[in-house]
Amino acid sequence: MSSSSSTARAVSPVLADLIPWAWVRDLLLVGTFTVAIAASSQIGFLTPWSPAPVTAQTFVVLLGAATLGATRSASGAGLYFALGALGMPWFAATSGITLGYIAGFVLAALLVGRLARAGRTASYRGAFGAMVLGNVVIYAIGAPVLGLILGFGPRATVMAAIVPFLIGDALKVAAASALLPTVQRFVDRVAD
Repeated sequence: MSSSSSTARAVSPVLADLIPWAWVRDLLLVGTFTVAIAASSQIGFLTPWSPAPVTAQTFVVLLGAATLGATRSASGAGLYFALGALGMPWFAATSGITLGYIAGFVLAALLVGRLARAGRTASYRGAFGAMVLGNVVIYAIGAPVLGLILGFGPRATVMAAIVPFLIGDALKVAAASALLPTVQRFVDRVAD
């Protein structure tokens, strides 16, 4: 992106902006994102250290937020949460222990989507920071809910709700951080 085009545009486009017919595009993208989150909940496994499964959801939510922007991604994550809470059988765990993480998806999508709109995910460093912040938001909401439901104290909550996920989430952050700047360069080239 040239410096003149970056200063002329106050809002950075995201990949989803390249699709025409705004209302149809937004409806399809929100629905597709919701289904992608649901599908990624099925890609996972349990560890002996946590009752919550390790899934691909955080990768899908954070990468999706950066490519869809705040409104579409938060809407898709919110729809996933709402339909699951109403009985759609697509949550990775049915005991309620993951509800905090899922609520965190909505806020993390909003945050990362806003950072992407501000052009913060256009560099490797910015993408890395956005992904880490998104994960922190998910942990900040998910861990206390898991601990509360299971009656854990603070230390046991951290050991069961955060520590088992750190390595996997670090790999997901690294992968998303490697992809996002390349995607953003493509978007900027097409949008100019």
